[in-house]
Amino acid sequence: MIQRPIFLYALCGSQRRASTNRRLLEALQLGCPEGITIAICDLIGDLPVFNPDNEGERTPVIVERFAAEIRKADGLIVACPEYAHGIPGGFKNALDWLVSRDEVPFKPLMFAHASHRGDLVLAQLTDVLQTMSLHIVEDGFLRLPVAGKSDEIQAAMLLQARESGLFSASLSRFAQAIATKA
Repeated sequence: MIQRPIFLYALCGSQRRASTNRRLLEALQLGCPEGITIAICDLIGDLPVFNPDNEGERTPVIVERFAAEIRKADGLIVACPEYAHGIPGGFKNALDWLVSRDEVPFKPLMFAHASHRGDLVLAQLTDVLQTMSLHIVEDGFLRLPVAGKSDEIQAAMLLQARESGLFSASLSRFAQAIATKA
């Protein structure tokens, strides 16, 4: 049972219009248990290339908006594909903008993974995010291998996961970890 409303901010590592990671996040958004809301970030693809010379007083407005959304969130959800055995450049760029800021240290984070593979990116993200002092909640981890499937099969899998309570259970475990840490 959730004691207070929980706001989660979801970061999608893919900027593709037909991204399975985005589709998974949208399905999670629809499958939230009562007391949990998810907003999906739409800013990552518009962030300028990270340059430490443009931090502080020179921080771009869009970076400040991105950081403000992360600050408001009780926790983060990351759904990220693996590109050439690594983190997509645009997503890594977004993380780089957050490294020297105070929005992310100790912020709870869960992974939502849309593939049956991609463990290299999960390992790399874990390393990067732990270096940034984020708190990865392993009990919230969700893997639903919709990547590479037809639109119809993806839709059926996502609906089944929502109706079976898979999404709700994962999000509830994550929310419980957030509430316990608060």
